[in-house]
Amino acid sequence: MVERSEQRVLTGPDLKAFYKALSNPVRRDILSYLGEHGEANSTSVAKALGESTGTTSYHLRKLADLKLIAEIAERSTGRERWWKSLMTDIFTPPGLELAADEREAAVKIGALKMTNDLNLVVSAYSGYDSSGGWNQIYRSGMRMTKEQVAAFVEEYRTLLLKYASEPGDHPPGSRQMAVRLVVVPDEGPWPTMPTEPDDE
Repeated sequence: MVERSEQRVLTGPDLKAFYKALSNPVRRDILSYLGEHGEANSTSVAKALGESTGTTSYHLRKLADLKLIAEIAERSTGRERWWKSLMTDIFTPPGLELAADEREAAVKIGALKMTNDLNLVVSAYSGYDSSGGWNQIYRSGMRMTKEQVAAFVEEYRTLLLKYASEPGDHPPGSRQMAVRLVVVPDEGPWPTMPTEPDDE
């Protein structure tokens, strides 16, 4: 079980910086690579991503500025710098006061993540029967108080940490899995869908 890290609360300026990082495909690929392998230098990252070492070195430094990764000082020698993924527990509290451009960055981050999540949902359903049990889909609805919602999310987070593993130290046979939790009031009508013609 991974030790629970202290939550890092994102401020408005953090959100702007995060969007700048996550909207760059090279930086997203670097984060994925370090999340899988744990530690790497710019040469190995460049080879894996098909980029130049100059390009990856630049983006690694920028990700370090955001505290998404950190340099491994004891392994870095001369121009060969090693980096590791940081198991940061990132959290944006509700009701955070944001300037207009910070709010825009938050919305763009959400849209970027949702685009990826929608692709995952399509993949989960289309490959459900052939996934051999890897694809699991579970939907539910229930009535809860606001206090119960908070408790539920806290227990969910604890459960995730129980099954999490450190980057570079994953169990044999494991695969990177996408796990999502969305807890939101469901009080509106279903979206209008195009109707299919009746069979005659």
